[in-house]
Amino acid sequence: MTQTQDKATRMSWDRLITAKRFGMEKYHDERMHTRTDFQRDYDRLIFSAPFRRLQNKTQVFPLPGSIFVHNRLTHSLEVSCVGRSLGTNVAVALAEKYAGTPAEHKLPHLGSIVAAACLAHDLGNPPFGHSGERAIATYFSEGKGQALKGLLSDWEWNDFTHFEGNANAFRLLTHQFNGRRPGGFALTYSTLASIVKYPYASTLSTKKGKSGFFASESDDFRRVALDLGLLPDGDSGLRFHRHPLVYLVEAADDICYQIMDIEDAHKLKILTTDQTMELLLGFFEQEQLPHIKEVLKIADDTNEQIAYLRSRVIGLLIDECSQLFVEHEEELLTGQFKGCLVDNISEVPRNAYAHCSQVAWKKIYKSSDVLDIELAGNRIITELLDKLIDAVLYPEKAYSQLILNKVPQQYEVHSSSIYGKLQAAIDYISGMTDVYALDLYRKINGMSLPAV
Repeated sequence: MTQTQDKATRMSWDRLITAKRFGMEKYHDERMHTRTDFQRDYDRLIFSAPFRRLQNKTQVFPLPGSIFVHNRLTHSLEVSCVGRSLGTNVAVALAEKYAGTPAEHKLPHLGSIVAAACLAHDLGNPPFGHSGERAIATYFSEGKGQALKGLLSDWEWNDFTHFEGNANAFRLLTHQFNGRRPGGFALTYSTLASIVKYPYASTLSTKKGKSGFFASESDDFRRVALDLGLLPDGDSGLRFHRHPLVYLVEAADDICYQIMDIEDAHKLKILTTDQTMELLLGFFEQEQLPHIKEVLKIADDTNEQIAYLRSRVIGLLIDECSQLFVEHEEELLTGQFKGCLVDNISEVPRNAYAHCSQVAWKKIYKSSDVLDIELAGNRIITELLDKLIDAVLYPEKAYSQLILNKVPQQYEVHSSSIYGKLQAAIDYISGMTDVYALDLYRKINGMSLPAV
């Protein structure tokens, strides 16, 4: 294989790691400052309003009463911690291989890039967990939104019927909303690409209906992808292989949501202590168990024992996924790696993870409280879509004007296109917290009045 051919079929860390900022390219330089651009990405996200609003968005279980379980904010912070460890482990393991190459001084930033991308990975999710995504998609594929199909292109229609929080996150981070600066959050290209799990358009989505960018952001994603040297997947120009760091962001998310959902289910007494212990101990080889059980005897508090096991499992999965990434680095750089990291770890933890998934599906995600949230969320989001879409399409109506006066000016409700108007309605709804969505639902239905 010639050098030219090799460059065309393999991604390069030297290009994949860049401090170039989206929307601020003319100010770009490659100097590394004391506080790196990737640390700036992290800080910029932490202090942002959309990130702060995650504290009032459902992760799985209803927002807490007396028992504090995870919300989107705590989940994202924990995913970021795990992601930083994964990125740091990989950077250390690859250091010798790339010593003396242009990538040598860039690899140490992997932990910061992955940590920042993990913070951002759920920013595009609407209220009420994944049921919120389904509510938006089914409004167009099954509900009143079906009547709008003839007003949109096939790609635009697919964006709505396959609404995806991951694509919405890329839009939130890059779109110039009214009154905002170009480039949205102006994050680095590397951080932006590291959140895109499905680097293709909705028209090319699989049976799962996933995609990584909407029609409105297609040129933006292509610009990022081509600059970073992401490999094209086919000849459409709208499908790429993932940035390798996406696999670490995905692994951090997989590790956290699965293990933390088990711990939350124990706190809520959906799972017994014995069931939870059995699930978590299943991740370890037989020769490790005597030591782990001895340590468990040190603390009498059940929650402390579960927390210890949870931390051991997360540590084990971090090591497994880091090692797997390094072992398959060439496949990741050539776009040939299949599946996700967690599905390819060694047999014992892989089987334990699969068992946790099965138990979670039966006992957690189908529990009464979770289903109640999904039912309520679906009704609330559907009703808000009804009212807001009617308002943006028919702004001359008196009632529409009342509704539109509630919408912050940053949302482009007066867009010149039907697609843009619909996106503005969804932008507004997807940015809401659970509590805000419920409050607005009550107000527009006359169920709540301001205090006088």
